[in-house]
Amino acid sequence: MTKSILISGVGGQGTLLASRILGAVAIGRGFDVKVSEVHGMSQRGGSVLTYVKYSDIAVYSPIIDEGRADYLLAFELLEAYRSLKYLKPGGKMLTSRQQINPMPVITGAETYPPSIEEQIANLGVDITALDALQPALEAGSAKTVNVVLLGALSGFLGFSEAEWRNAIQATVKPQFAEINRKAFEAGRASVINIL
Repeated sequence: MTKSILISGVGGQGTLLASRILGAVAIGRGFDVKVSEVHGMSQRGGSVLTYVKYSDIAVYSPIIDEGRADYLLAFELLEAYRSLKYLKPGGKMLTSRQQINPMPVITGAETYPPSIEEQIANLGVDITALDALQPALEAGSAKTVNVVLLGALSGFLGFSEAEWRNAIQATVKPQFAEINRKAFEAGRASVINIL
């Protein structure tokens, strides 16, 4: 059993932290895990992709080819759309409804595309879109959108809540552990209620 998860976002949204937490959960269960480095302009607000693969057999590369991701976890709507080509037929997309303007929109050269969520759904994609920003703010920081979405993803992967909590505790700096725990629980509850 091999799972491939693509995490897509904008620089500064914590895609790498999310991939490290996910990797720690899988390692804790005894899977072989490969996690990519950040691909993209992570420090400049540009598009960022990270890859996580885990399996009960050896994993030789974290790279996920187009059309091969079991799950696409997107922290921003336009990034969800841009990364759609990686999702395999029958794969699952979880995305935040948050919209972060890219530089061409900020400069006025382009406009943010309308109705992205609907466009994705109209392609027949299994998409769950969440307002991840509000639960992150309620947990204590907008920077925990990534962990809210991990909480949502957790409802699909079969790891226990305790395994996720342990991975968060082991990966996040101690002063941020409680905020991230709350964010995770909010995301998990949002999906468990609709499954």
